[in-house]
Parts: sequence; C-alpha cells; structure tokens
Amino acid sequence: MEKVRCGWCLSSDLYKKYHDEEWGTPVYDEETLFEFLILETFQAGLSWITILNKRENFRVAFDHFDYQKIALYEDSKIEELLQDAGIIRNKLKIYSAVTNAQAFIKIQEELGSFSNYIWQFTNAKTVDNRPKTLKEVPATTLLSDAISKDLKKRGFKFVGSTVVYAYLQATGIINDHILDCWTRR
Repeated sequence: MEKVRCGWCLSSDLYKKYHDEEWGTPVYDEETLFEFLILETFQAGLSWITILNKRENFRVAFDHFDYQKIALYEDSKIEELLQDAGIIRNKLKIYSAVTNAQAFIKIQEELGSFSNYIWQFTNAKTVDNRPKTLKEVPATTLLSDAISKDLKKRGFKFVGSTVVYAYLQATGIINDHILDCWTRR
C-alpha cells in the first residue's frame, strides 16, 4: 500500500525522497541550515523541484556549502559560477550567496550560532500547524514576515517572507505536513 504523503511531492521519486527524509525535520547544524538558506534563495521565483534536480551541482559549485569559503568568493569565482550550466546562473542570486555567507558568519559571531538565532523566533520549538489539506498551508505568516525583516536588517538578500516561510518548513522550524501524512506517525 502506498504511503500517504503531502500532495506537493507526488510528481517524482526525488520529491518523495526529499519529503520523506528531510522536509519538516528539525535542523540545528550550521552547515545544513546554511545549505537550505542558499537553496531557498536560489529557488525564489522557481519551483523547488528545479532546485532539487540541481542540488548536487550546487553542492559542488559552492564548495559543499562551506559558508567560510563562500564568504570570501571573489569576482573570478563568481564569473566561474555564472558559466556553470548545472546551477541557476542568476548574477544577483550568486552575489547574494556571498553576502548571505558573510551575514551568516556575523550572526554566528554575535549569537554563538545561526541555529541559536533562527530557533529563538519559536523559543526553540517546532511550530506545528497541523494542516488537514495543502490549501491550509500559507505562503507567509507573521513569523516569516518578522524573520524576513530581521534578516534583511542584518544584510541578507533574497529573503522575502515567502522564501523565509519555505526555509522554515524545510528546516523543520515549521511542520506543515498534512495530518494524514505518514511522516506524522
């Protein structure tokens, strides 16, 4: 018998694997939090499956999402990335990856970790919206609005409320798995 899953992930095996193994699972380690931040910012205006299909290419192109290295990227590396057909070759998004790595490090220096920063918005607890259907899942909330505003104030780019909400879902800060989804068992 087929597992009941959230309807958004049914179109491919890659989507199902991501849904089953990652989406909505709480993330605390810095490397994964940064990886999702970069992937979500590149996803802005595109479908998530596009990003998932290119994820391994992103991983190689962006030094395995090593934010210490990315923060130091120079124009020559950015030009190299702009020629890489395996990733999204948007100049503003590529530059934002560098800016966001630098801002990520500043938060670590200020608060000890990015994990401390991002989880403070929910008092270190997952927000479980318990939606019955996908129609009940919003694109933004007051929480994503507040985090987006704070990230922008700290110099982050491509972190509008919709991107932030998707990031919160991806990293398990928000659980929007529908009530019938097998992952809730």
